Amino acid sequence: MADVAVELVLRSTRVITPEGTRAASVAVAGGKIAAVLAYEAEVPAGARLEDFGDDVLLPGLVDTHVHVNDPGRTEWEGFWTATRAAAAGGITTILDMPLNSLPPTTTTDNLRVKQEVARAKAHVDVGFWGGALPDNVKDLAPLHDAGVYGFKCFLSPSGVDEFPELDQEQLATSLAEITGFGGLLIVHAEDPHHLDAAPVVPGPKYADFLASRPRDAENTAIGNLIAQAKRLNARVHVLHLSSSDALPLIAAAKAEGVRITVESCPHYLTLTAEEVPDGASEFKCCPPIREAANQDLLWDALADGTIDCIVSDHSPSTADLKTDDFSTAWGGISSLQLGLPAIWTEARRRGRTLEDVVRWMSAAPANLAGLTQKGAIEVGRDADFAVLAPEETFTVDPAELHHRNQVTAYAGKTLHGVVKSTWLRGTQIADHGTPTEPTGLLLERQN
Repeated sequence: MADVAVELVLRSTRVITPEGTRAASVAVAGGKIAAVLAYEAEVPAGARLEDFGDDVLLPGLVDTHVHVNDPGRTEWEGFWTATRAAAAGGITTILDMPLNSLPPTTTTDNLRVKQEVARAKAHVDVGFWGGALPDNVKDLAPLHDAGVYGFKCFLSPSGVDEFPELDQEQLATSLAEITGFGGLLIVHAEDPHHLDAAPVVPGPKYADFLASRPRDAENTAIGNLIAQAKRLNARVHVLHLSSSDALPLIAAAKAEGVRITVESCPHYLTLTAEEVPDGASEFKCCPPIREAANQDLLWDALADGTIDCIVSDHSPSTADLKTDDFSTAWGGISSLQLGLPAIWTEARRRGRTLEDVVRWMSAAPANLAGLTQKGAIEVGRDADFAVLAPEETFTVDPAELHHRNQVTAYAGKTLHGVVKSTWLRGTQIADHGTPTEPTGLLLERQN
């Protein structure tokens, strides 16, 4: 270590590394992890020591599913507020979804507009997904070359007119194009025919909304996606899995060698249909929060690897769009700042470890997007960290959340796991829930 210009040493009795949890000192030089040393290692002359005692040092979380909506719908959310919320919650990297902003990220020109808006506002590192629409096949390769991490599509209406869904023929065309240059398609998988056939009953009853988004819509769409991926040897990713009924299809596809990965979200893994009050549309999302028995099977699928990762699907809106009519209220749950404690609270109840949580919320999302510099405390990676007091609890107060509109399905819940600080490339970017000045970089796909 003597010949490395170490500027900072972070020390904890519990450091989560790819090899397990141990007492260690992590040396940082030039924004990178220079060494993972014994706990008692001597601090080099000129280096600053940060000793976290028994608080856990874990790699900064990577959230590959965030709707920032900036520019165009900044009254819903913006890069300044979203990335502050991320930093406060232990997240050091986000990937922005291509829709709900105006313009959507569906051409290289639109990507540049979004990058310029984000550049001075990012408190964490930010990358971008492109969008796959019925009429932009010609734009996919240029977007790939410009550094997007992959392409999002919908198989049912997205909720915004400027981002239409793909039918099965359009899906095949876009997927063939993306596969041709080695890209990734990430998919909102709900079948429109099943949604059209489901009853839509206006009003405040959650049971009516749940019936309008049946599991069969997810199951059928995922089955069709698997068939397309298998035929083309394409790489696909299922967004925000809610239906446990689709798990056997996914497990079988993985066993056959189909290149498919799957995510779920904190709301599906910590909230249940049985607890959603009528009229409480802060719980509305698509696909919906389902029953407790369904949730149990999602956790089993995380444990056995059928579900790869957990990301937020942070999809905010203004409070006035969250009416008490579930049929018309905006669908989306805001959880950037709360995902880590929400998941840890449920994981510990189910006998899972913080190492599991790190795998699901840091390593696996980084791997999904090819963010090889993120997702682990090991030499050569970016010095991105969260410091967590896992035994401490807090009660969610919406007024303390940093995303733009403090609407949350977690209001009043007591959660385990207090994020004490967050570090990006060796610089502290949040202290006890208070973000510092923006130091995030814009990321582009490198492989």
